[in-house]
Amino acid sequence: MTDRLPLVLAIDDTPANLLTLGKALGGEFDLQFATSGAAGVALAIESLPDLILLDVMMPDMDGYETCHRLLADPATRDIPIIFITAQNSPDDETRGLEAGALDFISKPVNPAVLRARVRTHLTMKRMADQLRSMALVDDLTGIANRRCLFETLENEWRVCQRVSAPLALAMIDIDHFKRVNDSYGHQSGDVCLMAVASALKACLGRPHDLIARYGGEEFICLFPGTDLAGAQSKAEELRQSVQVLGIPNEGASAAPVVTVSIGVAVTIPTTEMTPHQLVESADKQLYEAKRAGRNRICCVDFLKGSSGLVTK
Repeated sequence: MTDRLPLVLAIDDTPANLLTLGKALGGEFDLQFATSGAAGVALAIESLPDLILLDVMMPDMDGYETCHRLLADPATRDIPIIFITAQNSPDDETRGLEAGALDFISKPVNPAVLRARVRTHLTMKRMADQLRSMALVDDLTGIANRRCLFETLENEWRVCQRVSAPLALAMIDIDHFKRVNDSYGHQSGDVCLMAVASALKACLGRPHDLIARYGGEEFICLFPGTDLAGAQSKAEELRQSVQVLGIPNEGASAAPVVTVSIGVAVTIPTTEMTPHQLVESADKQLYEAKRAGRNRICCVDFLKGSSGLVTK
């Protein structure tokens, strides 16, 4: 939970209009201002406001085009937009709503009406965000689920492609997990999954790294902006974090405790490759780690066209 004020971005080419909005909303909301559609789009992508107030009539890029660009970008498409304009005919309002805005306020702005509308849409957004968050969390482990994983992977793929940065993906599988269920019971298996997920999550050092449950006893970690050396180091930290839990798994071939095998794939995303291919490559490396004896890491680096086994 955070006590920060909701962030509202106002986009209008007339400074006097921005001053009016600032006076109406100041104190209750954190405010940002942009004096053109292009500047507003860039600022929205950078700061991810909770709500956008958008003027319709602006030179170069009008409000409709600005709205279109905001809705087209995955980073900003879920931010509610309120059009504020002197055009108040039914046709203008219809066009604004069809463009993707959630509301339409006519100028001159009534401060009380503006504050009420902003509060209402922020409340609706909070509720939508809570529901979305619940839909993206694995019920058992409390970490991201498969749906969240692939949404995040698509987004990080585009970002890394745009800036030519590496993206590392680690696929993690609990060794001999069936033996845990068979020897200690399915309830112990669930406890094992929760403990492993917690240990893996604790290793993530950056806000944009992600740990997700891929399915069953498999997990995936995403490390944007991480090269092979960094990915190997992080994978080893993940592997050790599970082994030191000391969860009993008597009779397992790798160790008498629960361990994991990890397959790592690293690339700089391009249009010639897909996120799914990166997942498949990490899966193949995971298979090699299993075949080599489990409780170890195997990596492939598409940047150098090399692969190798990192033993325990």
